[in-house]
Amino acid sequence: MVKVQIENRGIKNKSSLDAMKKVPRHKFVPSNNIENAYDDGPLPIGYGQTISQPYIVAYMTAVIDPEPGQKVLEIGTGSGYQAAVLAEIVDSVFTIEIITELYKSSEKRLKELGYKNVFCKNADGYYGWEEAAPFDAIVVTAAAEHIPPMLIEQLKVGGKMIIPVGSPFLNQTLILVEKSGEDITTNSLLPVRFVPFTRGN
Repeated sequence: MVKVQIENRGIKNKSSLDAMKKVPRHKFVPSNNIENAYDDGPLPIGYGQTISQPYIVAYMTAVIDPEPGQKVLEIGTGSGYQAAVLAEIVDSVFTIEIITELYKSSEKRLKELGYKNVFCKNADGYYGWEEAAPFDAIVVTAAAEHIPPMLIEQLKVGGKMIIPVGSPFLNQTLILVEKSGEDITTNSLLPVRFVPFTRGN
């Protein structure tokens, strides 16, 4: 999977490739879909959500260029796969999931797999995780119609956020947000299709 789907498509970030090799993707997909765990595409995990295509997980990880010693926020835990990949590299991952059933199952799965540096929360990710901020990087795994201002606030100076922006199920673009002092820069990276960013009532 890593060689054919990721490395051969141009991803060279060593820490991202190493993390993708270490995390057993089949542990993060529903048992009825386990034979497809290493396929080149997203898979449904229930509740209208998906585990992202391996290439996209590796790409988003490589773009934020995570390093040991860092603290990363993830919005949209889903199955916990992206959080596990990040946890192989950085010191701590704070991950938020709004769907209670997915939050419970991913928290249990991550604990069982020995990820002691992943902290899970059942909440609306739009507001981030203020008590744990600021973060070296933020990874958003659902498409928002705009970049949530609270997430920009919770990003460290010099930090990076990667987020899909666009209408649900229509054209979306993966955006890299970088914070330098008071300046915020955004760069469009590639077209994507993510499930919509679910909000609380």
